[in-house]
Amino acid sequence: MAHRFEIRKNKAGEFVAYFCYNNETMFWTEGYASKASAQNAIESMKKNGPGAPVEDKS
Repeated sequence: MAHRFEIRKNKAGEFVAYFCYNNETMFWTEGYASKASAQNAIESMKKNGPGAPVEDKS
């Protein structure tokens, strides 16, 4: 699969959820104190993201 979510630790020791396409990071979340919180962020994006509107503010 070309796209995936990854959970990594940042330099501050926090858990961060990343969305990657092929080998490129497209976006990431804030840092979380627990891995469970990062997993919850991923589940929220999966659930709420497909129906989110696009706002062009250019």
